[in-house]
Amino acid sequence: MKIVTGKDRPAKPGNPQWFTGDVRIEALIDAPDPARVAASSVTFQPGARTAWHTHPLGQTLVVLTGRGRAQLAGQPVQEIGPGDVVWIEPGERHWHGAAPDSAMTHIAIQEKQDGSAAEWFEPVSEADYGS
Repeated sequence: MKIVTGKDRPAKPGNPQWFTGDVRIEALIDAPDPARVAASSVTFQPGARTAWHTHPLGQTLVVLTGRGRAQLAGQPVQEIGPGDVVWIEPGERHWHGAAPDSAMTHIAIQEKQDGSAAEWFEPVSEADYGS
């Protein structure tokens, strides 16, 4: 057993290649091999969001606080809020983040395949975010 205290996993800013706006990420789980699970608490300030991306083995989002948005490529933007659980199928191109007027925190859970949990693409345009 390994216990990691809160002070040993401080929040870090989101990588600007993968996020737009003010995003803080706190790693919760980064299980060693042979386990594949990874999880983070992600806080998006109003208007902040991920870039378009996919996950090789899918992703689950558990919204804790605030209001957010999520979108699959080619589909309408969906509103998400506290208590909502979002399942994203493996390989589905999508993004998620805060609403324009509300911060949002979610837990993101995914598994790594060949050491990678996500493939990142271009930033989400203002037109896609606002649609």
